[in-house]
Amino acid sequence: MLIARVVGAAISTIKDRRVENTKLLVLKQADHTGQVIGKPFVAIDLVDAGEGELVLTGHGSSARQTYLTKDCPVDAVVVAVIDHLEVDGEVVFRKE
Repeated sequence: MLIARVVGAAISTIKDRRVENTKLLVLKQADHTGQVIGKPFVAIDLVDAGEGELVLTGHGSSARQTYLTKDCPVDAVVVAVIDHLEVDGEVVFRKE
């Protein structure tokens, strides 16, 4: 899993039928403090995340193992919204 920040949404009226009723988010990979460090990518949102939130994402074959994405043509999914991150006993990120 990777940490990412929601930076926008991808709107698509024509999709593969297996992902028709899904929300697509634009994300950028982030470090453990929430700072954006990566290029943008699109993921199917399974948890109703919002813009600006820090999330956990699953990729590749793992992205196709959820109840909604089983055997679907997806490469990334949002599986959790992060409330806080603790590294080496110190809270390095806390959701505001």
